[in-house]
Amino acid sequence: MGQHDRYDAIVAGAGHNGLTTACYLAKAGLKVLVVEKNDWIGGAAVSRSLHDGWTYSNCSYVCSLLRREIVRDLELPKYGLQVIPYEGGASFTRDGDYFAYMSDHDALRREMARHSAHDVDAYERFSQTVIRQCRFIRPFLLRNAPDPTSIKPRDISELLFLVKQAHGLGAKELGETLRFWSMSIGDFLDEHFESDLIKAHIAGAGIIGTGLGVYSPGTAYVLLHHYMGDVDGAIGAWGFARGGMGAISNALGACFEEAGGKIVMGSGVDKFLVKDGKATGVALENGDEYYAPIVASNMDVKRTFLQHTGQEHLPEDFTKAVKRFKIRGSSGKLNIALDALPKFPAAPKGAPFLRGDMHCSESLNELERAYDDWKEGRWSQNPYFDMLIPSQIDPTMAPPGKHMMTVFVQYAPYDLEVNGVRSGTNWTDETRKSFAECVFDKLEQACPDIRSKTLHAEIRTPLDIENEVGLTEGNIFQGELTFDQLLFNRPVPGYAQYDTPISGMYIVGSSAHPGGGVMAAPGANAAKEILRNTGKGRAIRGYAA
Repeated sequence: MGQHDRYDAIVAGAGHNGLTTACYLAKAGLKVLVVEKNDWIGGAAVSRSLHDGWTYSNCSYVCSLLRREIVRDLELPKYGLQVIPYEGGASFTRDGDYFAYMSDHDALRREMARHSAHDVDAYERFSQTVIRQCRFIRPFLLRNAPDPTSIKPRDISELLFLVKQAHGLGAKELGETLRFWSMSIGDFLDEHFESDLIKAHIAGAGIIGTGLGVYSPGTAYVLLHHYMGDVDGAIGAWGFARGGMGAISNALGACFEEAGGKIVMGSGVDKFLVKDGKATGVALENGDEYYAPIVASNMDVKRTFLQHTGQEHLPEDFTKAVKRFKIRGSSGKLNIALDALPKFPAAPKGAPFLRGDMHCSESLNELERAYDDWKEGRWSQNPYFDMLIPSQIDPTMAPPGKHMMTVFVQYAPYDLEVNGVRSGTNWTDETRKSFAECVFDKLEQACPDIRSKTLHAEIRTPLDIENEVGLTEGNIFQGELTFDQLLFNRPVPGYAQYDTPISGMYIVGSSAHPGGGVMAAPGANAAKEILRNTGKGRAIRGYAA
């Protein structure tokens, strides 16, 4: 048996949410330990050098959702965090045309008019609807989801806040809001636009990281989830963290250690220690044990309770609910070291949208067929991808004159079907290579010389993401963002406030409200809940114990 150090709180997993929780607890005066299975921190928000001279954001790759309140509370720019906004993006067609999405309002109107005069005004209505929904949901991101069955004063207060917000919408807008949250992104876009290409460009935000198609109910909210962030106050804007997404985690780690926290890396949690219904610590895979009356898991809810917690400590109905929680792998990723910037023949020379997110999907039907492949256990033969070259804006990502490309792909199944058998173990070097070749074929639609410019490509399947990061099935949100898995239903009804059936044990990752993305809201909210429940620590800005 290894060490027997005692702490006030232990956080399992040094992903960005776990680090956020640890920062708040440490700044409130608690003695906090973070344990991490990898030899580096960050979880899915990491920067890694996997080809000499290049830095890959090899999991999450763009920043927008990170809450400004948390950045201010923890003073993350002091620890090196800088987010550089990018402007626009484009979708390229097979016949050499494109649709460019630009942040300049007048330029965007002119570009839309080139494809559809109708869609110019339709976009105004679309934007107003999305902004109204963002304004409605954003106040809930850093608040607990109320339990509608509870008579606790705090739950009643939060329910009244929810009712007040809903009442402020008015009857018509409230009806539209409920409809929006439950409808598909395809139906939502069909109601506004007529251009297939414009609809396809916008629809991608409704399916990224989600085991659903563009016509699946609930995907309109997934789009909203991606629109509710901001960069420098510009709602819906996206940017690159200078030095890659690991800059966020590194800033959190530096903040935590300056506050007196300790991080132990290189061995994951074997099991959570429980005695008489109370959390007492963690036992690591290397045999070391650490003890604390507060234990917070940054792992997803399935991994936490089905793999690392003794079932004898959990109510049977809770375990059943955890098993029902949908965490399905649907995404792959390529990180590519480029010898030079590829040529984009369809784009004007020096077009600013080349520094944004690029796609090659032309219609909603094309995207739906890509989803059909995934349902059958195959990677999409005509995939959707979100492709960026961040080294154009952040030259630290590659050597001078070279570039780094990141390509996020929908859809790639976790249980790959080979010869009639579906299994995660079907992802082999051979099937990975075939998957990558399929993606490169589609990339050539935008940049025909991409293969000749490629020096190295890291290929990541859902299985690879699960094995490295610990995300069940490689699901980037630690649970799908459908209406039945939001607010007081996330992750399990009755346990939506970061608590669990085990006293002193908390869920602080993206399986909890308000969900996934590099947002840090679950981690911050959980820390506030821990401090409130324990009465420990001194008050810190915005988060009084």
